[in-house]
Amino acid sequence: MGKNSASGNSKQISRRQVLQGGLVAAATAVVGGTGLLGQNQPSQAGEGQSVPAVDIHAHYFPQAYLDLIASEGKRFGASYKMTPKGWLIRTPAANNGPLPNKFIDLKERLADMDAQGISVQALSLTAPMVYWGDEDFSHKLSVAWNDAASAAHQTYPARLVALLTLPMPYPERALDELNRASKLPGMRGVYIGTNVNHRDLDDPLFEPVFTRIEQLDLPIFLHPIEVVGGQRMKPFFLFNLLGNPFDTTIAAAHLIFGGVLDRHPKLTFGLSHAGGALPLLIGRLDQGWKVRSEVPHLPQPPSAYLKRFVYDTIIHSKSAMEFVINAVGAERVMIGSDYCFNTGYARPLQFLQQLELTTAQRLTIRGGNAVRLLKL
Repeated sequence: MGKNSASGNSKQISRRQVLQGGLVAAATAVVGGTGLLGQNQPSQAGEGQSVPAVDIHAHYFPQAYLDLIASEGKRFGASYKMTPKGWLIRTPAANNGPLPNKFIDLKERLADMDAQGISVQALSLTAPMVYWGDEDFSHKLSVAWNDAASAAHQTYPARLVALLTLPMPYPERALDELNRASKLPGMRGVYIGTNVNHRDLDDPLFEPVFTRIEQLDLPIFLHPIEVVGGQRMKPFFLFNLLGNPFDTTIAAAHLIFGGVLDRHPKLTFGLSHAGGALPLLIGRLDQGWKVRSEVPHLPQPPSAYLKRFVYDTIIHSKSAMEFVINAVGAERVMIGSDYCFNTGYARPLQFLQQLELTTAQRLTIRGGNAVRLLKL
């Protein structure tokens, strides 16, 4: 581990100092970008150790955000409490927990990152998101999360960046918060659910928000937040094991067939869980585009849109991940851990090492792509 890693560094690193560190040379060679990562990052020995490892799928629950739910969420039937087994959150939209304290505590998080060999995490909220309150409270929750995530970045500027959250059911409020939060230190993208209170992402309601995100040149990362399949998904944890990647697949299909990607040619959308079933079923979507009158006449086949998305590595299958990389290109794939859920990776770099890749492909997935996309 780097001797100056942030979990044990008593001297604060300023953003100017990080910028002065420059981009790791190997990452520059792979992606042709510029960046702010310094040279004092932890790394695993061996191939690619000079390229920062960037985890683009890592969840964070700030204490201030949870305290707001506890104090003001009661009128919506929401609650947050600590128990001997961990903390729990309950809302009308979804429940989560019991969850370990490392979701909240930054020092525990940094210690885990050091153990994993992860240089940078892109912090994001996860279910139940902020879509379940009224207009004022959804906005207030978004502000609380974004401010706390930016504060986390400012505490550990070389190790943590953030993907801001928005009160998406209320576009005017979402635009207000987008304009405010995008200026906060450490914000590198936007995090949105795969649907918003049962509205799919090609709904005209969201067009003004997508237009502004495109103007700001920020990537959008999607995360599933609702069960797909109803009662049949309740047994065997299927709502997560199958439901989450299926919901990602449905969201991607709406972005393609609903024309969002054509209307916003500069937007990049990130898909969780290696794109769900989208890479495997893309041929079926192409066939529907050719022969079915229900499918809009897109300017190009659905398969051409695969490279409008980026993908994480949370798929837990060597052969499946290699299939995805072959389908979309290594330049569209970034490591993710789903920190720190047990359905993700405790050691995301170990999974990357198992894949049959060239050195250049491994380096770009390890961090080069994320450095470029998040402008690190």
